[in-house]
Amino acid sequence: MFFPKIPLITWTPKGLYCAAGDFYIDPHRAVDVAIITHAHSDHARRGSKKYICEESGAELLKTRLGKKIEVETYQYGESFHLGKVKISLHSAGHILGSAQVRVELDGEVWVASGDYKRDRDPSCDPFESVPCDIFITEATFGTPKFVWQKNINHGQMMHDWWLENEKQGINSILFGYSLGKAQRILAELHPYAHKPVIIHHTIDELTDCYRRQMRNMARTEVLNERELTGELILAPPSILKENWVHLLGEYKTAFASGWMQNSGRGGYDRGFVMSDHADWNDLNLTIKETGAKKVYVQHRDGALVRHLKRQGIEAHPIADLDIELFTPKPGENLVLI
Repeated sequence: MFFPKIPLITWTPKGLYCAAGDFYIDPHRAVDVAIITHAHSDHARRGSKKYICEESGAELLKTRLGKKIEVETYQYGESFHLGKVKISLHSAGHILGSAQVRVELDGEVWVASGDYKRDRDPSCDPFESVPCDIFITEATFGTPKFVWQKNINHGQMMHDWWLENEKQGINSILFGYSLGKAQRILAELHPYAHKPVIIHHTIDELTDCYRRQMRNMARTEVLNERELTGELILAPPSILKENWVHLLGEYKTAFASGWMQNSGRGGYDRGFVMSDHADWNDLNLTIKETGAKKVYVQHRDGALVRHLKRQGIEAHPIADLDIELFTPKPGENLVLI
């Protein structure tokens, strides 16, 4: 029986794996060496012996996973080796320290994007297109209905909403994920906020990590049990389930997310279409700029894979990198072709 040559990167039960360098990218389970694209919990998990990440994201990683983890850091564009494999990290524009992973062996270059966006974001470094032969791309918003309006002044829009409610003596609760989205909101509000933004305690320490990386944030005050009137409160949605929610008084709610584009308000009084992922157009632009001859798609892969194939690009769902497709079962011979 013939099996195709094992790719430089494969998909395994633990996540993306490079056998030639013996490392994983954003592993789902504990491993010996984990290259982490960013500190969100679905990409950075506890238990690995050694973590590698971009320098500006190291403190976020330790805040999430524990101060005592072993972390090795590199700046964007700085090369290092694991085994014979040459590796470098390049800005993904997703959150602070987010990185695409460039992997090179024998002249063949792969790039695993992690999560990325190309929209302007004052809280992190801008996205960098990285030329490669094979590109592994995320596609969280990988359908044509998700196209973000560009050049929106998110900070002013959110501040105007806050002021409108403040004039009526109403609190404004703006929901955003504690890492990444919350800090982007604070950075967008920095030129406009006329007084401190009240933040949930889960946002406080992570925001300090951003400030120590010289990112300008709006002034903040940690939410406590005092009564509030006319304030902007930045918090995860779980705040409405906490015991002292009655202290929030009269309020209106808003959610900042790309999901607000096509899902209406989803039960919120206001939706701000502000995503930390690439939209349909930027996914396609990025793939074009990489020059990749082959593309593997993670997450919402169907529409994007079909579209790329119509463009003459060899495209596959990530399942086509499953290690079992390249591994002989007992009694079968492996032949590299």
